[in-house]
Amino acid sequence: MTGEIWTWRGPAPYHFVTVDEDAAEALAAIAPQVSYGWGMIPVSAAVGTTTFTTSLWPKDGTYVIPLKDAVRLAQRLEVGDIVTIDLRVGTPPARKPRRR
Repeated sequence: MTGEIWTWRGPAPYHFVTVDEDAAEALAAIAPQVSYGWGMIPVSAAVGTTTFTTSLWPKDGTYVIPLKDAVRLAQRLEVGDIVTIDLRVGTPPARKPRRR
């Protein structure tokens, strides 16, 4: 998928890329099998030569992918840059047993 890097300036700034419509439709179709808590979808991703794991966040009928600072710095990416991200859907993280 390809998209523009944008930022959300909360208490700590986060950088995201919005998933394009075609990819969002494909993700929505498999979301019931792979999502966990609040509709998050675990993925492995690659930007250039940098690979990382994260989770897609549902937002406004699509998903957004957070870009870690380490990824942005390694690939010299800034807000407004157009970036291509290779996404591979993973499996939800293992749940830890609860103490009783």
